[in-house]
Formats: sequence, structure tokens, C-alpha cells
Amino acid sequence: MKNVLAGISVLVLFFCVFCAQAMASSIVITEWMYKGEGGEYFEITNIGESDMDLTGWSYDDDSGIAGTFDLSSLGTIAAGESVIITEDSADQFIEDWGLGNSVKVIGGVTNNIGGSDTINIYNAADTLVDTLSYDKD
Repeated sequence: MKNVLAGISVLVLFFCVFCAQAMASSIVITEWMYKGEGGEYFEITNIGESDMDLTGWSYDDDSGIAGTFDLSSLGTIAAGESVIITEDSADQFIEDWGLGNSVKVIGGVTNNIGGSDTINIYNAADTLVDTLSYDKD
């Protein structure tokens, strides 16, 4: 009986860890551009089935320090919704790309989205949930 309970405990623990990882990874980097005409930016998307509150979430580049650029102003991201983080002002980016007011854009990113860089997204617990490293070529 002890072996059965131990096996169930391990299975439950595995399931909880798996669910936590799956929930954390529903926000993913889906697009990026550097040195473009429309301004350097990246897009994140909620690929999950439920809304995600990004209060306390952050972005950093290749220095990899959670909390460097706050993403809290994005608020809640609906399931299937994409949002933009850009070095341009939000208004300029929206104008350049002809976006509607319904698209959430954070402008004024101060840590470079440059060539041969990394994009790191951290949740409110400062856990890395997605990362993208790319070369300038």
C-alpha cells in the first residue's frame, strides 16, 4: 500500500509541476523585428485557453535580468491575443503599422532589441517563461 501511495504522490507532483509549466508557457514570443522601418519590436501572444494577467511580468534582453522592463501595463491578455513591445513610442508604432486602438502596445523599451540579441520574458515570480536568441544575419 505504501508503494502505491508513494507512486500516486509522485504522479500528483509530476502533474502539478507539468500544469504549472504549461500555464507559465501560454505566453510566448511569436514575432520580432530589429532594424526595421516600422521600429524594432517583438510580439508576445497568449496561446492558452484562458486570459493571463501580466501584472508583475517583465522583459529583458541578453543580460537576462528579470524585472528590467515592466510589462504590467499590458494588463490582462485574452486567450489568442497578441501584444507588441517596441522601442518606438506606442503612438508612433500604431501609426506606422496602421493598427487600431484595440491592439495593446508598450513603447519606449530602453534595453535594446538589436541584432544578435535575446528576448527573455519573465512571469510575476521572475521565472523565465519564454526566450528567443537570434543572430543579425
